[in-house]
Amino acid sequence: MALTKAKKHQKVAALAADMQGATSAIIGTFTAMTASKDFELRKVIRDAGGSYHVLKNKLAPKASAGTQIEGALGGLKGVSSVAYTKGDPVALAKALSGWVKDNAQFTFKLGIVDGKVINVSEINNLATLPGKEELFSKLLFLINSPATRLATVINATGRNLAVVVNQAVEQGKFAGSTAAPVAAAAETPAAEAATEAPADQEGASTQVEAAASEAPAEG
Repeated sequence: MALTKAKKHQKVAALAADMQGATSAIIGTFTAMTASKDFELRKVIRDAGGSYHVLKNKLAPKASAGTQIEGALGGLKGVSSVAYTKGDPVALAKALSGWVKDNAQFTFKLGIVDGKVINVSEINNLATLPGKEELFSKLLFLINSPATRLATVINATGRNLAVVVNQAVEQGKFAGSTAAPVAAAAETPAAEAATEAPADQEGASTQVEAAASEAPAEG
């Protein structure tokens, strides 16, 4: 049953709203697609963060007008469908390429990424690239790796220093260095006393002799 003009406008408006903000898309065609396979394909695309529609070739350019995927939806012929995303184009390409390997009834026509139209070979190449999540993971590893290594070195240095200090204490290396001044200080008064002792004794002897000379002689 042919769509009325009003229905066509509604369909175009709904599709245009859904495509708004899409940054990449993959256009494909299919033959003998069963309902179960269609459901499976939609799930694969949805899990990759994308959306999927079977297109009316005349309506597709109108629905995509003003979007970044407009350049891929003009002049389509035959049965066409579009998988598009506002997120990671690599994730979408990987998901579709993986599904197509096991489902030959679906083939690619062309794709578009950030306004640049790509061919089938480039779609397959896109599917082999690392996705955004993988790139972010690698980038974070590279950023965190030097900091992690630095923290490890600092911690190891602290532990090694503590071991050295403990060994020095156990071996009395610190006690020996501090005991020497104390011993020297303890010996100084004794040495000075020993030096001053003879002088005191001589003074005492002189006083005894003077007293003896002054005493009256006993008759």
